[in-house]
Amino acid sequence: MTIPDEGYPLTAAISPRVQVTASTGSTNADVARSAAESPPQWPHLSLLLTTDQRAGRGRLDRSWTAPPGTALAVSVLLRVPRLPYASRGWIPLMAGAAMARAIAAQMTGSEQTARLKWPNDVLVGEGKICGILAEVVATDPDAIVVGAGVNTRMSPTDLPVDTATSFAALGLECDDDRLLADYLTALDEQVSALEDALGNAAVAGVQREIEALCATVGKDVHVSLPDGSAIDGNAQRIDEDGRLVVVDATGREVPVSAGDVLHVR
Repeated sequence: MTIPDEGYPLTAAISPRVQVTASTGSTNADVARSAAESPPQWPHLSLLLTTDQRAGRGRLDRSWTAPPGTALAVSVLLRVPRLPYASRGWIPLMAGAAMARAIAAQMTGSEQTARLKWPNDVLVGEGKICGILAEVVATDPDAIVVGAGVNTRMSPTDLPVDTATSFAALGLECDDDRLLADYLTALDEQVSALEDALGNAAVAGVQREIEALCATVGKDVHVSLPDGSAIDGNAQRIDEDGRLVVVDATGREVPVSAGDVLHVR
């Protein structure tokens, strides 16, 4: 896919800076570097996007690549000086929820819908259509870069793994401009609500909304933890800190703050 001649007018009506590049290594790395070098030029909700990202990264430092023109890579800069540090772990979940809402809006009238897989993957059915990675700008702890990769025009043969999907593989078209505008609107609403609630996700309504969108809640899961151990059990809820609460076979509640989740059923 080439960059549309008309640009991204819906997105530009929300974002103060929409920068489009034909190709790059990593939109997250580009935004983090540019925001560090020229902070005034990168206000809140500024973004960089491309349909040809060559060296993208996902969670747990995994590589993320796609054939040119088949996926949309976008990195948004959030400036959150009013958000308490203890509450910033909600940002990836809010981004995942915002993208799930935006993708679901593209599927109106079809039998498909989008759900959030904890913490921040977006699924259609059990197929991953979008992944998200949030990173702090090294020179400014109040600046967070949120990167998202959406499989838009990726054919079934181009999907990297059996557990991935795309708009094209589902027989659907994606309006990239509308997708981005809806995503930015939802993300900004959630961040602002959390800031206004002084970081209390329950008061802000963020905890309730994310839990309602989360396909992981209620499922039996296998969670691989960063230390190499694992937990098997039922994912029962998301707690006030954004952690996934898993109840194991002994009835013990285990709050998970980071891990790789596999839906067992």
